[in-house]
Amino acid sequence: MIQRNNLLIYILMIGVFGILTTEMGIVGILPSVAEQFDISVSRASLLVSLFALAVAISGPILPLLFSGINRKVVMLLVLGIFIISNIVSYFAANFTILLIARIIPAFFHPVYCSMALTVAAGSVRQEDAPKAVSKVILGVTAGMILGVPITNYIASGTSIEKAMLFFAIVNAIAFIATIIFVPSMPVKERQSYGSQISVLKKPMIWLAILSVLFIGSAIASVNSFSTEYLGTVTNLTGTTLTFALFLLGLASLVGNLAGGRLLTKNAMKTALLFPIALGISLALSFFTGKSTVLMLITIMLWGLFFAIGNNVAQYWITSAAPEAPDFANGLFLSCSNFGITIGTAVGGLFISGMGTPYIVVGGILFLLLSWISILLRKYMFNSKKHQQVS
Repeated sequence: MIQRNNLLIYILMIGVFGILTTEMGIVGILPSVAEQFDISVSRASLLVSLFALAVAISGPILPLLFSGINRKVVMLLVLGIFIISNIVSYFAANFTILLIARIIPAFFHPVYCSMALTVAAGSVRQEDAPKAVSKVILGVTAGMILGVPITNYIASGTSIEKAMLFFAIVNAIAFIATIIFVPSMPVKERQSYGSQISVLKKPMIWLAILSVLFIGSAIASVNSFSTEYLGTVTNLTGTTLTFALFLLGLASLVGNLAGGRLLTKNAMKTALLFPIALGISLALSFFTGKSTVLMLITIMLWGLFFAIGNNVAQYWITSAAPEAPDFANGLFLSCSNFGITIGTAVGGLFISGMGTPYIVVGGILFLLLSWISILLRKYMFNSKKHQQVS
């Protein structure tokens, strides 16, 4: 049973890695896409922004609609859509076809990812759920961190079409593994749409939504401009810059596993200490930013706490609505994507208004807001009913 559950979680990891690589990998080849289709880079960036917008819109809706269908069927459906869309992208004759081939699967992104988080949590004992979920989030982080350099490497060595084919191959591997190794997973207790949506009547879920928005905004306001920061402030270039970004990604992978263990041990303490720990690591950059060695250490702390923050955000919103896990995970994905939009915009404002070193100020302000919302939940809902998060 344990081996079968572990295999299931690893297949889910591969699945979310393929989906997130499809989403984020395109970032590494936007200039190549713009050149190939003779368009501006800003127009090519619609491949990223419209994808994220589709995820944010469908996040609370489609996971809810698919929540009563056999999990295996849903997994195969979404992976099949991603495979077909990436094959269409491979043969796309113009930018419009490529854009449509990107937007359609984006709407199904939250269906697979929210279901993967729900299935992972439900495959183990309740107290081990955060650790199981952290492994799936590890696949998400790997897709976000490794997807860009892998795609860039493939495209620069061959063509952007081959990069699209890589997306399809990863999704196909998850598709085949699901067919062979994943058993049928019918939903035993089907919940009505109304009962799931009714969790929005709970004040605690709205505090959780605010927390996730603030955490996502804090991370994005800095992480979106980490390359700019390292290049402008620390003056890293070439292989040194690549190495620094690799350390950021490596630390993020470690942070995912650490986040799951910390939440399992003491969820409330982890949630309360996370904004403080990340805030301190961001503030450190004012003292270490101009030193290559010290900034490499600081960037690893950033990656570690960025990943822990993602774990905290997912746990925080699903623990506020344990009776509707699919809907709660959809809310998590939607709020996280809106947080990325908000944080990136605020980070850009700090760069244009105060300079690149001050992007961390925006991050610290969002962390302060997240800490306040977490503290409010602790003292407003600290009862036996919510003992599992206090």
